[in-house]
Amino acid sequence: MPNDELLDFALQLARAAEEQILPHYQKCSVSLKADGSEVTEADRNAEAAVRKLIEAQYPEHEILGEEYGGERRVAPQQWIIDPIDGTTWFTFGMPVFGTLIAYLEEGEPVIGVIHFPVIGETVYARKGGGCWFKARNDEPMQVRVAEPVTLDQAIISASGVHGSDIVCEDDGTAWPILEVIRAARKFRSCTDCLQYALVSRGSIHAGMDTRMQPWDLAALIPCVREAGGIVSTLLGDRENIVFGGSIIASCCEELHGQLLEKLNPSTA
Repeated sequence: MPNDELLDFALQLARAAEEQILPHYQKCSVSLKADGSEVTEADRNAEAAVRKLIEAQYPEHEILGEEYGGERRVAPQQWIIDPIDGTTWFTFGMPVFGTLIAYLEEGEPVIGVIHFPVIGETVYARKGGGCWFKARNDEPMQVRVAEPVTLDQAIISASGVHGSDIVCEDDGTAWPILEVIRAARKFRSCTDCLQYALVSRGSIHAGMDTRMQPWDLAALIPCVREAGGIVSTLLGDRENIVFGGSIIASCCEELHGQLLEKLNPSTA
C-alpha cells in the first residue's frame, strides 16, 4: 500500500480529531481514570471518530488507543493513536496539547503525525519521505533537526520526569535527570509531544520522557528520524521503542551518546 496514501489518511485522522476537540476547548469537564489521569469527553469523542474512520477505510488494520485500548502487540498493520496528548494542558485551556497518529508495519512506526489543533500546526513524516511542518494556512516545508552539538552546548527538554531523582514515586532506580540538567547549556520542561516537534524542527537539541505508553511515543519516532535525529529508549534501545516505556530524541549521535552516559552511569 503506498505510504503517501496512508500519510494523507493519517493527516485526515488528525483533522477529524480536531473537529471533536475544539468545541470542548476551554470549556471541558474533567473526570479521572482508574490510574488517576485526567480524561474528558473530547478525548473520548476524538478517539471514537478516528477509530470509526480507520475501521471504515482499513477494517483489517489493528488499532491501539489511549481511551479505548486494543492489543499491545506487534501487528502486520496497526494504528496507534492518542487523541489528546497533554490532557492536563487541555483542561487548563492551554493550546500546547497535541493529537498523535501513528501507522506501524510489523511493529515499526512508518508514519507519524503530531498535530496541534488550536494553533493549527502539524509536524508529520513517513519513512523515506522526510519530516514536514505545516502551519494552518501555509504550504508545507521540510524540516531538519538542529546542527550537531555537545551536551554542554545543548538545549534539553523533559516533559516527564517520573521515576527520576526529581520525582521518584517508587523504590526502583531513579533516572539521574539532575545530571543532565547540570551538564546541559539550558534545560526546559516543554509539554508532552511539543518537545519532540521542537526537536524535529531544530528548535531544541534533545527531549526525553522517563515513562511513556505506546500511544505517547509511536508517532514521534518517524518525525524525529526523518528529520535526521536519533531516537531510542533511555536504555539506548533503538529497535524496541514503541513498547519500551521511555524515549529520548536527539539531534546527533554525539549528544545522544552523552545523554545516555549521564542517564546510565553504571554502563558508561
